[in-house]
Amino acid sequence: MILAEFLEHVKARRPLDTEEIQLFMNEMSEKARRVTTEMNNMYHTQDELRKLFSRLTLKPVEPTFRMFPPFYTDFGKNITVGKNVFINACCHFQDHGGITLGDGCLIGHNVVFATLNHDKNPANRAHMTPAPIVLGRNVWVGSNSTILPGVTIGDGAIVAAGAVVTKDVPANTIVGGVPAKVINTIE
Repeated sequence: MILAEFLEHVKARRPLDTEEIQLFMNEMSEKARRVTTEMNNMYHTQDELRKLFSRLTLKPVEPTFRMFPPFYTDFGKNITVGKNVFINACCHFQDHGGITLGDGCLIGHNVVFATLNHDKNPANRAHMTPAPIVLGRNVWVGSNSTILPGVTIGDGAIVAAGAVVTKDVPANTIVGGVPAKVINTIE
């Protein structure tokens, strides 16, 4: 399997249930861990971090992109970030299903983006199904939040610290809690 085939497979939200896919995911995980280990285990300037992040994602990042390591991912090749994006320390991006951060997104400490879900049937529990996470422009995700597979967060929305987001979030709203619910709107 090659990367383009895998990305088409997950874009269609098909299960990750074959030996070929599992072997490919393991190979990609090894590559991602090499880059994140380099990123996380010594000081780097923001320019150096941008180069490492580009190497991880195989995509150029804007000179306005900033991050504070450590940063963790088990894939790395399905992350897209816009302009003026900031990712704070200790975030975990499980990006097999795709993670898109629009322009101006701010990601707090220890945020988890999970794009894979295991099968409910115990006999197939090891099988996973991908679904993308998409953040619009100027979204702020508070520390210790978790965003689950298939969630889209609208422009200007805020996710309160500690929230678990299980459903789409409308633009210009504030959500919080477990599971997250709309608690306010932004004027």
